[in-house]
Amino acid sequence: MNAIKLLAKELGIVSLKDLRKRGLHPEKLRRLVLSGKMIRLDRGLYRLVDQDWDFHDSLAIVAKAQPEAVICLSSALFYHKIGTQMPNEIWIALPMGRLRPPKLETLKIRVFRYAPKTLEHGIDEIVISGVKVRISSPARTVADCFKFRNKIGLDIALEALREGWRARRFTVDELVAQSRICRVENLMAPYIETTVY
Repeated sequence: MNAIKLLAKELGIVSLKDLRKRGLHPEKLRRLVLSGKMIRLDRGLYRLVDQDWDFHDSLAIVAKAQPEAVICLSSALFYHKIGTQMPNEIWIALPMGRLRPPKLETLKIRVFRYAPKTLEHGIDEIVISGVKVRISSPARTVADCFKFRNKIGLDIALEALREGWRARRFTVDELVAQSRICRVENLMAPYIETTVY
């Protein structure tokens, strides 16, 4: 059982897959949960009881369940502290047609599909609770807000642009580059001009 606890300290969130890779039996994990030393986060995902935990850890749960997912739009805005939006679901980007969204019992997930080439630009890799999480950069997040303005609202996109610029989360060059990649350069140009200059 100590091996599982050490693994949990190392990885932050432990999956049944992690145990199998290391030849550890899931029954030992079940005993740790029953004894109150570990807690079940979601289907097949566990952590130590005494581990610090906050809202951002839900992003780690999603990343552990689907490592290819990219945290995007409202969830990325909240993580980057841009604007006032607090999402009630985790917003993720996945490549078109290739991957299924993670099946989680405790978190609501909203999926946006991207062309694989587009999805690889403007992505930061961060670590939350020992888990590598892919998240859209601040500039990419703002460009995505304009791209999906019909789904999230132009007011949120404009707030993200204003607040992100005010907080110095990106440069003009980064923003313009991401607007090109997301194919919203012409739409964003007048808003960038009035906000930045």
